[in-house]
Amino acid sequence: MAQNVSRKTINEFVITGFDNFEKPVILGIVILTVYILVMLGNLANICFIVMDKHLHQPMYLFICNLAIVDMLYCTCSCPTMIGNLLVGFKTISYVPCIIQMFVFGLGFVMEVFTISVMAFDRLLAIIKPLRYPSILTNVRSVILTSFLWILGTAIVAVLPGTVISLPFCFTTLKFLFCDYGSVVRATCVDPNPYFDLMAILTFFLLFGTFSFICGSYIMIVIVVVKMTSKGSKKKVFNTCFSHLIVVVCYYGPTFIITILTRAGIVLTIEERHGLRIGTILGPSLVNPFIYSFRTKEIRDKILRIVSKVGPTKE
Repeated sequence: MAQNVSRKTINEFVITGFDNFEKPVILGIVILTVYILVMLGNLANICFIVMDKHLHQPMYLFICNLAIVDMLYCTCSCPTMIGNLLVGFKTISYVPCIIQMFVFGLGFVMEVFTISVMAFDRLLAIIKPLRYPSILTNVRSVILTSFLWILGTAIVAVLPGTVISLPFCFTTLKFLFCDYGSVVRATCVDPNPYFDLMAILTFFLLFGTFSFICGSYIMIVIVVVKMTSKGSKKKVFNTCFSHLIVVVCYYGPTFIITILTRAGIVLTIEERHGLRIGTILGPSLVNPFIYSFRTKEIRDKILRIVSKVGPTKE
């Protein structure tokens, strides 16, 4: 039960988001399994790209950055959920909680930024195929990626900046881990202005980046329609298809939750938390396998490795 206490007496919070789940151990095992697959898949992609000099190109640098973002996004939340479900460890100290809230927000922002810049990369490659290597060099790609990390950090810094000065009245967080909404609800102030701030930031980030991606693909479609060669059209489709799957996997569940919430559809706590877990783990699990099997260079490298470790003929 939540306690009325002063801010100074709060050293840790109790996470109660999983208290209503009937089979927490099974859910914990599922999350742990998916988390391990996420880490292995993304680490494999990073290793393939870093170790092969032929893959040191802008597109693969962005794929590598997406893998880092996916690992960050899951690592800042999954261990807390796994510890809660499998071991029953429900407490988290104040400072780690604030750090977790910040890192989770940064993971969300960098996810949409990275997917957007990958759309920009594909747009340049298709509408400026001859000038593409000189326009988007490796150095410029690294600079652009670094700028996005700095921008994302600056945006997300608003979250802890608005929370750390607030007095806390409750020690329980009615969520799966330390996210902005649950932490604000634990304070003594009216949470609505802070929820409005979060809603505005989320709206501009989600719909702004999604509009940019849609605009990029509209321009790509215009170029493709003007092509006369079926081979060229097929090449463009193969180039963009992996990215389109990533866009659908990430924005789809997020928009579904937003639409259901705005439509006033009442979901149980288990359903809401299940959708939330899906938006975190789903895209991060799909991304590395999509790029492993849909990107010819990475796929060929995997096949060469498998053929070397496979059984040899006597």
